[in-house]
Amino acid sequence: MSDPADPGSAALATALTGGDRQALARAITLIESRREQDATAGDELLARILPATGRALRLGITGAPGVGKSTLIEALGRRLCDAGHALAVLAVDPSSSVTGGSILGDKTRMAELARHPRAFIRPSPGGGTLGGVAARTREALLLCEAAGHDIVIVETIGTGQSETAVHGMVDFFLLVLSPAAGDELQGIKRGAMELADGVLVHKADGDLAAAADRAAQQCMLAMRVLHAGTTEPPPVLVASSLTGRGLDELWQMIERHLTAARASGALERRRRQQATAWLDTAVRDRLLTAFLDDANNAHALAEARARVERGEALPGREARRLVPGGLA
Repeated sequence: MSDPADPGSAALATALTGGDRQALARAITLIESRREQDATAGDELLARILPATGRALRLGITGAPGVGKSTLIEALGRRLCDAGHALAVLAVDPSSSVTGGSILGDKTRMAELARHPRAFIRPSPGGGTLGGVAARTREALLLCEAAGHDIVIVETIGTGQSETAVHGMVDFFLLVLSPAAGDELQGIKRGAMELADGVLVHKADGDLAAAADRAAQQCMLAMRVLHAGTTEPPPVLVASSLTGRGLDELWQMIERHLTAARASGALERRRRQQATAWLDTAVRDRLLTAFLDDANNAHALAEARARVERGEALPGREARRLVPGGLA
């Protein structure tokens, strides 16, 4: 391990906690690096800035493509920044094998917010690496907090396991639906609805306003059924980023939820559970990385895949051969 008194990490930590935006960008690039030496340097940097973390409001936003998540974040974000908040936006966007991700796409969709002096927007690409999105986004979130951002929004692409991963790192998880959601509730993943702390029917303007209101009513009924006998169903609101309708109510809903969670101790418990889950995920990813880095294991895995593809072996049995139960 390198020297914990490394002047490079110390200087970067000092610049970062001083609010240097370029230092924040460099720090996120460092923790996203795949190189082992950068991982060590990133760990040292995170250790230095850890005391300055944990004070921000962590908000996760998910929804199917096309519901207007980026538009909502820009409209809400501009209001928050104008009110004096320092906002960071992290977009969970697994890298495309064709385009390499959407490094410029998020800033293009949030062009006005990206220019606001109190806002920082950064995609968090998966890049196909082990641990990928969730691990790097958690670390990037801590870096944003240390840089003085008191609100951090994490946006998911709305598909796959990114919803569960993001729910495991935020204080409030918002599910955004389209005005047509009332006709599509059967197609909405139950898992996303169970995870949601609040639901927002978006694009409630113009000819879609009435449809959005109907969708909200149907969603409230669905939530009552889903949460019957367990917990209080999450609130359902309607909003329009175009007209501003419902945006103030949305923020008030989030603040009420967090105020109650702090008072009851639920917020502290949630963050503690998230921290231990992060450790479990990091250990699993580290073990898998170490396994695949061994040339013999990689060769054995390739042969096992070939046997499974040919229908000559069962995946479970091959997995037990590759990783015996007593493996230390």
